[in-house]
Amino acid sequence: MRTIARFLALTVAALIGFAPAASCDGGIAQRAGVGCAPVRDDLSAHDLERVLTVTRPTTDFSRPEPFESMPGGAATTPAPPDRRAFSHASANLPFEDEQDFHLGKALFEKLWVSSPSSTQASDGLGPLYNARACESCHVRDGRGRPPEGAVDATSMLFRLARAPRDDAERAEFASHARLNFPDPVYGAQLQDSAVPGLAAEGRLDITYTEEPVTLAGGETVPLRKPHYAIADPGYGPLDAATTLSPRVASPMIGIGLIEAIHEADILARADPEDRDGDGISGRPALVRERRTGLVTLGRFGWKAQNPSVRQQVADAFAVDIGISTSDLDRSHGDCTAAQTGCLDLPDGVQPRLGAVEAPDPVLDLVTFYSSNLAVPARRKARFPETLRGKRLFHDAGCAACHAPKFVTRRDATHQAQAFQLIWPYSDFLLHDMGEGLADGQQVGEASGREWRTPPLWGIGLTKTVSGHSFLLHDGRARNLAEAILWHGGEAAKARNAFAAMPKDDRKALITFLESL
Repeated sequence: MRTIARFLALTVAALIGFAPAASCDGGIAQRAGVGCAPVRDDLSAHDLERVLTVTRPTTDFSRPEPFESMPGGAATTPAPPDRRAFSHASANLPFEDEQDFHLGKALFEKLWVSSPSSTQASDGLGPLYNARACESCHVRDGRGRPPEGAVDATSMLFRLARAPRDDAERAEFASHARLNFPDPVYGAQLQDSAVPGLAAEGRLDITYTEEPVTLAGGETVPLRKPHYAIADPGYGPLDAATTLSPRVASPMIGIGLIEAIHEADILARADPEDRDGDGISGRPALVRERRTGLVTLGRFGWKAQNPSVRQQVADAFAVDIGISTSDLDRSHGDCTAAQTGCLDLPDGVQPRLGAVEAPDPVLDLVTFYSSNLAVPARRKARFPETLRGKRLFHDAGCAACHAPKFVTRRDATHQAQAFQLIWPYSDFLLHDMGEGLADGQQVGEASGREWRTPPLWGIGLTKTVSGHSFLLHDGRARNLAEAILWHGGEAAKARNAFAAMPKDDRKALITFLESL
């Protein structure tokens, strides 16, 4: 397998022809505006042209494009598309790195316990928390779901935030020092679990009303409109300005490859003023990188609020589980000053092991594991029905936001992610998705109506891996058709094109999505 993967890596590199290039002057904030055109600083002008050629949108839908069946490039896993399809290492991961991958996997699945505990390397949970392990939310590294029936809410949560209230807060927000401001009592996230002796913050209360949509040919699709509240609040009412934003856990595959996309390729697709008049005005999310303090491009999370896999992992440790790391030293997690009972409880710091509850190299290993979860190979890419659906996907305008392909950086941090032609089907920009999907919560650059375009690779394996077919940021859509029909705002034109298609065409477009 590794011989094949290395051969393919060399083949793709030869096809594209990578070479170094001069860098573009100006920082990320400048390049996101009009001060400097975004440029690939890892390629020469000649090789940049070749990359532009290989990533140019296709006009031939009679056959698959070269390497289309390998959405993760040479890192694509050829493993069977079964319930473990999202849990394989990159196929081109060097043998010497396999140990770190498996150690990271063990830590990703590790169950943390409350303090004090005899298992001192595992205590520090909470005291308020949403999950005891990363795996609890990302079951088999897959997609979360809303609580339905007897299923608990572990893979779904409520983010809590409000807008700035005064000049000082507005200054913090404008400088990217803060993404928003937490509830003064409940913090940044509703924790529905707590260690023994402490009250949980409350439970997710979700109800639905149905809104039928009639498609071409008379078919009716009932869309579920969710209504959110907090049941059994443990610490009194929320602040009147606090908003609730429901989020389900995202699939873990390919995120290292996403981090390896050159920022210039994402910025090049931004059109915040819609100068080309196509109705699509994607905006980059600029955020402050915690370790360096620099403003950079956000690309992870439902609102692109995190710039790196490592920062995403550190945030999940601190807020979801209540575990401190070297990057985010919050041993009491999301407990606020108003929750004195929480702050009075012992933490899990063991001085002999380090100054935080998850001392190095825990964060490094979980980040490495997360960065090297492979994208599964495409299925049925050559089938006539799939190719027809692909044409319809492009004709409807879906590819305007769900950009099919990129070539990753030549100088990527991990060699397994370097020089790869990948097919994530996302532009990683913020888009106004209309009032129907709005959560009313601003997160950094993202308004209450904006969301990052989620990657589509692996979406056809959602039910196989995760045991359900719930989609969108809050799982309201029960299938792909419902997810499309919820699109509004900048995506309204594409949504309307889908709704107007004959039934057989809609079926073909869904078949294409199921092949990803």
